[in-house]
Amino acid sequence: MKIHPGLLFAGALLLGAPLPAEVATSNPAIKAAPRNDWIVRHEGFVAQAKAGNIELLFIGDSITDGWRVHGKTIWDQQYAPLKAANFGIGGDRTEHVLWRLQNGELEGISPKVAVVMIGTNNTGRDTAPQIADGVAAILNEIRSKTPATKILLLAVFPRAEKPDAPSRIKIGEINQIIARLDDGKNIFYLDIGKSFLQPDGILSPSVMPDFLHPNPEGYRIWTEAMGPKLADLLGMK
Repeated sequence: MKIHPGLLFAGALLLGAPLPAEVATSNPAIKAAPRNDWIVRHEGFVAQAKAGNIELLFIGDSITDGWRVHGKTIWDQQYAPLKAANFGIGGDRTEHVLWRLQNGELEGISPKVAVVMIGTNNTGRDTAPQIADGVAAILNEIRSKTPATKILLLAVFPRAEKPDAPSRIKIGEINQIIARLDDGKNIFYLDIGKSFLQPDGILSPSVMPDFLHPNPEGYRIWTEAMGPKLADLLGMK
């Protein structure tokens, strides 16, 4: 059986094995890199981590960051009481999240659960296997820094209105690879993408007005679709 290269390299990362040199140097999705425009926010996250008292951590890009705006009401009701923290920053790709985690955002905390959803901003540049390796590198960093934390790995959410859009197809390929990172012990994969779609696969602007970022209704759908698995991992059942 031919092993998908993305899965092979992602699996190696999770096992702590070094990637082949040509892969490590050629894949921008796993080259940890900062962004000058968010250093102050990053430092704020580091300070928040050092203060401790975080039991539920959300990690990601603008879609996660949006809990502060369109998802704020739900966040305040559902997640704030669970001692949740939001380490999402708009525009981040996998390499940016990786750098943030390597540079203090996990220091001093050991959340019960980390909810991770990242990769959509890589789709314009990287291949699906490269993006999957970037996701795996992030999971590996979390496992290394806080091994007791359960990771709820969310499939990359659908984007673009129609199911045959190139970005939608690539996201499907990414999700097919990262789904196999679920080990049933520490990493748990959950795909709630269909919850945002109409039966014909169309993504409605009533859920994501720009066909990428959820509105309040989108965050409600996210909460309901993720709720049972998150409760289970938090030991709330």
